[in-house]
Amino acid sequence: MDMPTSLSMEQQFKLQVLREQVKSLTLDQAQEYLVEVMRQNMVKENILKHWMKKM
Repeated sequence: MDMPTSLSMEQQFKLQVLREQVKSLTLDQAQEYLVEVMRQNMVKENILKHWMKKM
């Protein structure tokens, strides 16, 4: 299965907005943000795995 690896224009825009927002974070805030993003990614992965098992 071919997986799309490029971002849409909307995603590119959102990424640029995020780049600007994180520039003002302290190191502690950036570390907390990174951990939360990783946690959400793991939850998403678990949901996808669960969904794939149901197919």
